[in-house]
Amino acid sequence: MMEFLDYENLRLIWWLFIGVLLIGFAVMDGFDLGVAAMLPFVARTDNERRVAINSIGPTWEGNQVWFVLGGGAVFAAFPLLYATAFSGFYFAMFLVLVALIVRPVGFDFRHKIDHPHWRTVWDTCLFLGGVIPSVVFGVAIGNLFLGVPFTFDEDMRLFYTGGFWALLNPFALLVGVVSLSMLVMQGATFLSLKTEGDVARRAGQAMSLACAVFVVTFIIAGIWVSYGMDGYVITSEVNPLAPSNPLAKTVSTESGAWLANYTANPLLFVFPVIALAGALGARVLVKAQAHVLAFISSSLTVAGTIATAGASLFPFFMPSSQNLDASLTLWDASSSHTTLMIMFFATLIFLPLIIIYTSWIYRVMRGKVTEDYVKSNSGSLY
Repeated sequence: MMEFLDYENLRLIWWLFIGVLLIGFAVMDGFDLGVAAMLPFVARTDNERRVAINSIGPTWEGNQVWFVLGGGAVFAAFPLLYATAFSGFYFAMFLVLVALIVRPVGFDFRHKIDHPHWRTVWDTCLFLGGVIPSVVFGVAIGNLFLGVPFTFDEDMRLFYTGGFWALLNPFALLVGVVSLSMLVMQGATFLSLKTEGDVARRAGQAMSLACAVFVVTFIIAGIWVSYGMDGYVITSEVNPLAPSNPLAKTVSTESGAWLANYTANPLLFVFPVIALAGALGARVLVKAQAHVLAFISSSLTVAGTIATAGASLFPFFMPSSQNLDASLTLWDASSSHTTLMIMFFATLIFLPLIIIYTSWIYRVMRGKVTEDYVKSNSGSLY
């Protein structure tokens, strides 16, 4: 057992854990963001908007546990990555946090005053709270493929030379569209599952449009990554048991390097296939009124998309465009062996409890949200 939990394997395990937490966040909180992003389009009356909002009302706060877990896991397992990402993407992360702060305020304040202008303001806040994080998360991932302008000095002090507007480059914005369409699709399948009538019908239409946009932009992004940019590759020997030091390696860029893991192991192509097949399958299942299966299929799209990006970047977390050798990988950005081991056993205990509790909550909250239900419980609902 202890040989299995050596430093190399623990680093790999925590790389996988981070991926699982990202997928959990994108699947669970992703449909909350997607519903909010669709709110002005699928719900045209106040009652319809209340139906849409209350479809995610009982669970949206709990879904953000995945976001907190992901951030906490990165902070503890890969502190250099946490410090570099939150420094380099400071204004982008600040924008996300503002949007995520405005969103709960919108939930809680919207129903306080029964006035159209008041509710329109908070509906707009909910809309922005869904769109902004969905796009910014994609933009951040897009910039990882291009490289982020940072370096370290000999004392491991971080220097970031980029700016917020430089993050909004064409490729990153394309990945932002991939992210937004993916989460809108996730939200639309959930809304189709939880509602009925005009809201469910419009959600199905939004799902079809989001599916088409996702498939097209995902394929374009894949071609761009494969043939339109240089990828990063480690050119020196790596000791996976050595203490973390991102400056102890040499890195170069090569054309098509982001495809290297796929050419070395063709089984990895299952991830983009799952992403595309899940999207197309969800579209068919929504039309067939098989809403539970549609949501599962859409969730597979989310998982396949994130896994595709992770498999392409491996072993890199955050490549550096300013100093290639300073690029962060799972081998040189992690915490100590002891820290990773303690966190490993803590995760084995608490992650199953979170999954069990979440599953129980969704079982208790199952069933559709209708206009009649909202009207009859007007005082206790959003």
